[in-house]
Amino acid sequence: MTMDETGALDIRGIMHYLPHRYPFLLVDRVLACEPGKTLRAVKNVTINEPFFAGHFPGHPVMPGVLVIEAMAQAAAILAYRTPGSHSGVGALFLFAGIDHARFRREVVPGDQLLLEVEVLRIMRGVGKFGARATVNGEMAAEAELMAAFRPDKAGGAPAPGG
Repeated sequence: MTMDETGALDIRGIMHYLPHRYPFLLVDRVLACEPGKTLRAVKNVTINEPFFAGHFPGHPVMPGVLVIEAMAQAAAILAYRTPGSHSGVGALFLFAGIDHARFRREVVPGDQLLLEVEVLRIMRGVGKFGARATVNGEMAAEAELMAAFRPDKAGGAPAPGG
């Protein structure tokens, strides 16, 4: 795993924290992370994404739920990297709720989503995060996301570290 003093992560580092894999891994790089506070990451949106075949033919648009999922994955990385937020090995961070979701612009092939998340609160294994996704400084989506750590009974979760 490659990480520098800014907390940046390459794809191997991201895959260390998230159990998601292609085609559902929606974070390509972590630009910066301050554990317990904020994380900035990117998702490069390409025409090769499998959902574009049906959403929508002739007018490809990234589904809003996947923009939210990309923000949630960024929040999960931040939570895994926040000391004291989880019980350690074998913990899965599961989506628990969403508030105040708003979509401001379409996300299309060629866009680069800048994902910014901040910890609003993490207590007893439950986190609340402010999240936003922008393209070239223009708001694409924003929401408050909630998630909770739960033991991975199947044993497939990565060992969160960092």
